[in-house]
Amino acid sequence: MANIFAFFLFLFFLLYLCISRRVQKSDSKRKVPPKAGSAWPLIGHLHLLGGSQPPHITLGNMADKYGPIFTIWLGVHRTLVVSSWEIAKECFTTNDKAFANRPKALALELLGYNYAMFGFSPYGPYWRQVRKMAMLEVLSNHRLETLKHIREAEVDNSIKEIFELLGKKNKVFVEMERWFGYTTLNMVSRMVVGKRFGGTTTKENEGNDEYRKALREFFDLTGKFVVSDALPYLRWLDVGGYEKAMKKTAKKLDHMVGEWLEEHKQRKLCGGMKEHQDFMDVLLSIVTDEDESSSYDADTIIKATCLVRVLFHNHIILHLHYSIFHSPKIRFLPKFHNLI
Repeated sequence: MANIFAFFLFLFFLLYLCISRRVQKSDSKRKVPPKAGSAWPLIGHLHLLGGSQPPHITLGNMADKYGPIFTIWLGVHRTLVVSSWEIAKECFTTNDKAFANRPKALALELLGYNYAMFGFSPYGPYWRQVRKMAMLEVLSNHRLETLKHIREAEVDNSIKEIFELLGKKNKVFVEMERWFGYTTLNMVSRMVVGKRFGGTTTKENEGNDEYRKALREFFDLTGKFVVSDALPYLRWLDVGGYEKAMKKTAKKLDHMVGEWLEEHKQRKLCGGMKEHQDFMDVLLSIVTDEDESSSYDADTIIKATCLVRVLFHNHIILHLHYSIFHSPKIRFLPKFHNLI
């Protein structure tokens, strides 16, 4: 058994050497950025980035040595490092299409409906289709103006909750980070699927708390370093147990969005469409399985697009600030402005 393992290890090492030499020959024929030294076989420069120094300090020291643009190996992936704003501008303006794709990652595969989420999907016909839908049906000035009443209503409801608590007690302590987060979450979820996640200062039911927890887990897991992203051949080991956790969270989120989608479908079949359609209503009317530009079915596209809109709701905080400071209720709570 030991001899067989040693034989396969030897073959793997020979294959690695052959591939490395082919890459070096192809690089010598064209102008490429300098390659950082001290790379180890198989893991590349991961041992340097995982040292005692923070990664940005290590990369900064490399930039001092190799210049404003160089390459490193993150496992089996060759990675370009840029530390000059002029080169960064060149990358994201002149050559923006070449940098439009994101690297493949386990989190985006398992949590992002196999890269169906807008922002995580590869650049191509599907990406352009979903981007067009998002710009026209979610972020257009006309759409935002149409849903203005939702933003105002959620701000009013959130402030009203504080007033109700203030009426029961002499002093009320409000965790503002939580308050802003839940207010914007309710605001966006009503725009996207016509539903609220509950109160901003109290826990209304355990079901919504479970969904809120799943939303937080999404960001926690997508920010983890997963060994198999750098070394794909180690995925079967599930180092750290992240794959298991991602599948569990993905199941929760899919169940949540699946319930929303089923409710919208049933309402559409019964002819009970609302006066003001939310984003999921619009997607149901324009996304079909007959679209040949995508390899995803209609339900997957709708769920992925709506979920990513709910997940990335924090930029709405600017609109929330504006709405709060222009609310008549603020006149009756002078210290509230200073608290914010």
